[in-house]
Order: sequence, then C-alpha cells, then structure tokens
Amino acid sequence: MLISQKLKIKFTFLISYCLLPIASNAQCAMCRASLESTGDTAQAEAVNDGIVYLMAIPYILVGIAAIYIYKMYKKKRA
Repeated sequence: MLISQKLKIKFTFLISYCLLPIASNAQCAMCRASLESTGDTAQAEAVNDGIVYLMAIPYILVGIAAIYIYKMYKKKRA
C-alpha cells in the first residue's frame, strides 16, 4: 500500500511538471501582446519591475530559511 501512495505522488508531480510550461508560455504571450499594443514604455518598465519583484521574493525566502537552518545546526553542534 505504501508503494502505491508513493507512485501516486510521483505521478501527480510528473503531470504537474508537464503542464507547467503550457501555462507559463500562455502568460508570456498575453503580456507581450498587451505591451506591444499600447506602445507605452512606462507600462513596459512597470511590467519588467513586477517580473523582477516576483522573481526575487522566492530567492529571499529560501535564503532566510537557509540562514535559519544553518544557525540551528551550528547551535545544535555547540
């Protein structure tokens, strides 16, 4: 029964992984069409800033978690 549970989890991740690029490509096309149709450079800069903001947050959170784990590990060894 345990092997069946692991197989279900792996299958779910495989399907999710395969469907992820489809959604991201569609969003990129929508953003590009929106920016090309208006011709407003301020709007394009705002979208680029938003992309950088969304990209940076996960890295910051992972960095904070890594520092916290390192400090816990170091404290436990001492």
